[in-house]
Amino acid sequence: MLEAFVFATIFCGFFGIILKKNLVMKIISMDVMSTGVIAYYVLVASRDGLFTPIISDSTNVPYSDPVPQAVILTGIVIGFSIQCVMLVGVMKLARDNPTLETNEIEKSNTP
Repeated sequence: MLEAFVFATIFCGFFGIILKKNLVMKIISMDVMSTGVIAYYVLVASRDGLFTPIISDSTNVPYSDPVPQAVILTGIVIGFSIQCVMLVGVMKLARDNPTLETNEIEKSNTP
């Protein structure tokens, strides 16, 4: 059931990128989609019965792998920085155009 919600989040973000015409809404949809992808990765990487190597006192127990956590943190930081760069680009477009609708921007910038 949780996987269905994660996939629904990914598809909502994907269809928002395709169907929305406003650039800010496209950026928000991309953020929703990336959140869904990160949630799916966390869902796949989580396993029952594994212990954290820092907290566990036992020596003969299976430990969880810390690499997926590092990859997810890196993905979150990269996604946030890409979102910031896209918002700066939209701010630059907003200076020259009265609207942020993609159709209107394409019409005003065609020769």
